[in-house]
Amino acid sequence: MAAPSPPNDPSTDPSVQDLIALRPWLKHDAMDGLLLDGVPLAGIADTVGTPTWVYSAATMRARYKTLTGAMSGAGLDMQVHFAVKANDSRAVLSLFAEQGAGADVVSGGELLKSLRAGMPASRIVYSGVGKSAAELRLALEHDIGQINVESAEELAMLSAIATATGRTARVAFRVNPDVDAGTNDKIATGRATDKFGIPFDDAVRLYAHAAALPGIRTVGLATHIGSQILGLAPYRDAYARIADLVIALREHGHTVETVDCGGGLGIPYRNESAPSPAGLAAAMRGAFHNLDVRLAMEPGRWLVGPAGLLLASVVLVKQTPLEPFIVLDAAMNDLVRPAMYDAWHGIVPVSAIDAVAPARPATVVGPVCESGDTFARSRSLPALSPGAYVAILDAGAYGAVMSSTYNARPMAAEVWVDNGRWSVIRDRQPIEALWERERLPA
Repeated sequence: MAAPSPPNDPSTDPSVQDLIALRPWLKHDAMDGLLLDGVPLAGIADTVGTPTWVYSAATMRARYKTLTGAMSGAGLDMQVHFAVKANDSRAVLSLFAEQGAGADVVSGGELLKSLRAGMPASRIVYSGVGKSAAELRLALEHDIGQINVESAEELAMLSAIATATGRTARVAFRVNPDVDAGTNDKIATGRATDKFGIPFDDAVRLYAHAAALPGIRTVGLATHIGSQILGLAPYRDAYARIADLVIALREHGHTVETVDCGGGLGIPYRNESAPSPAGLAAAMRGAFHNLDVRLAMEPGRWLVGPAGLLLASVVLVKQTPLEPFIVLDAAMNDLVRPAMYDAWHGIVPVSAIDAVAPARPATVVGPVCESGDTFARSRSLPALSPGAYVAILDAGAYGAVMSSTYNARPMAAEVWVDNGRWSVIRDRQPIEALWERERLPA
């Protein structure tokens, strides 16, 4: 048996044509080059410059309808809370609010941003292992739908704050089911060694304690086992444990009204097999169909990841004895996933001529002064000239939201494509903004 190809072997990569064919919102036009929902990306780059994030509103709506349709098709009454950490653009949040979604937030800033984007407070769920006292007060002040408590210490703090302010917190216990989702260590959240959630064996005792605390109303359970999950077995395992816990709590006389099933459904960045929303719905139904609980979920990446891309320009091509370095004007400060997680993103020439030119292995990098500022190694790409545009695909989740100004590089612009038109939804950061809030010491 032949040894498997290494992860960076270009022979295992989908071609430029394959990448586009698998994404119906993208198309190469012989004259206009790469189109997103019929809009030429070169025209956006010519006008706005690069690097620039571009989002397809139609793709987000279609994926939301696919997801909710799969849930209703399985007979599940599901409340969707968009995971704001995936993409906190106001335009994105407003779109999902219009579709009927709520928000899953992990900070006071995300909470306020969601409210400003039109998310009703009653459909906001607050997760996170380190909510501050000020953030808990903010959540209580706005009377949000649910706070997912992750520790006994947080529960005590929340009870004290709620009592002092004369409010009652609706609380779900985020339980750690000790299930390995098989994803990257840095985005796994449901193992006993991870920082998130209440240990499974402590849940019954702590739930009983919470029910007796002032200012607390226990409403149910929550779980979240990781991000970019590419199989259904971890979900089935986690949901089975949570279903058993619902039964155990009720046997002890406690009320369990809701189960928040978390998120993490993966997408195919390269050519991986990824589970469908229908498969996830079947896993949820299998675990909870006879428990008479309201269900919720927290999708993020699955909804917005494929709907966004990062436009970049080639600065220069550095020739070496091994393979050329294609140096882009986008960098790890814009899209950090490859540097942080060794994540794979498709890279597609915008020019239709470039797209069909002979390909050869090349390393694609940014200009930041770090060796980790690398988007791809030994990637099969055509010979690109300085000034050529490329699109880095599937960058709608954990892209712009994780950007920084490292190396004094301003934040990129963001563009919205909808109904055949495009508009800027965030201006490129002026370079003066990098120091305008600084002060010299006296």
